[in-house]
Amino acid sequence: MSKKSGGNFSSIFPYIAIPVALIVGVLIYMFVLGNPANFEGNDPHLGHPIDGNLYGTIYKGGFIVPFLIATNIVVLTFFLERLISLFQARGTGSVDKFVHNVRNLLNNGQIDAAIAACDKQKGSVGAVMRAGLVKYKTLAADGNMDKESKVTALKQELEEATSLELPMLSKNLVILSTSASLGVLIGLLGTVSGMIKSFSAMAAGVPDPAQLSVGISEALINTFLGILASALAILLYNFFSNRIDQLTYGIDEAGFSVAQTFASKH
Repeated sequence: MSKKSGGNFSSIFPYIAIPVALIVGVLIYMFVLGNPANFEGNDPHLGHPIDGNLYGTIYKGGFIVPFLIATNIVVLTFFLERLISLFQARGTGSVDKFVHNVRNLLNNGQIDAAIAACDKQKGSVGAVMRAGLVKYKTLAADGNMDKESKVTALKQELEEATSLELPMLSKNLVILSTSASLGVLIGLLGTVSGMIKSFSAMAAGVPDPAQLSVGISEALINTFLGILASALAILLYNFFSNRIDQLTYGIDEAGFSVAQTFASKH
């Protein structure tokens, strides 16, 4: 029940987190970056940023900035969400030691103790192994099936348990991969907008230095924020992919251990 509830929350989380990130991005842009105290003459629209004031400088990036702030917030939010989910999926203690311990218990015929160890582990590896051990116990007491059929039934149970766990490990990673591409594209849109303003200032004959600097600042700020969001998303996506591969290997090793022990003993 707890795993199902956690899965439901993980499914609706993006529909909550993304709109909230956009709202927070707009509020930061308007009230933090756009604070009149950051500008000469206390005028965010016509005044230049005070020398050395980073907030005012970022504000001049234009209307694309809130979307880039939201993208960075989304990346950090789903970093925390995936980090918590994978920490829970990993369970308590070392996975290698857990698998080794359960294997020893099975070799000694202590199936109930092995199931109890899985309950204590509380991770994806423990969940898959527990499903296999429960089936192991049932098949061991069944005198109507031949050995080959029992091993096939046990492997099928392990595969079904694995298929339920693996999607939860990679859930919402698509948000990070999408943010990696979206950050660059939104930043590029802001860059193009800034360059259009710069060329418009130059097209008037004698370039207006103020308008020219505003356009260049907008282009560079949006480029920076877009690259930042994309770089973070790529790094975090690769980090989580590596952690998921390690957990997947642990799950496969656990399932193989249960099936191998059953085949050798029964």
